Amino acid sequence: MTVAAKPAPAGECPQCWQHAYDKSIHRRLGPREDCPSCVDHMVNGCPFLVPK
Repeated sequence: MTVAAKPAPAGECPQCWQHAYDKSIHRRLGPREDCPSCVDHMVNGCPFLVPK
């Protein structure tokens, strides 16, 4: 059973929050394999911050 991550709190990026707390997202990755979405986010920043 998979439990979805809680909604991102104010001031946080929804994608960063979900990828940090929903383990099912990275389950398909191999050992030491980077998530393409996370790498893109680290390089280009967070485009969708939840307003405070």
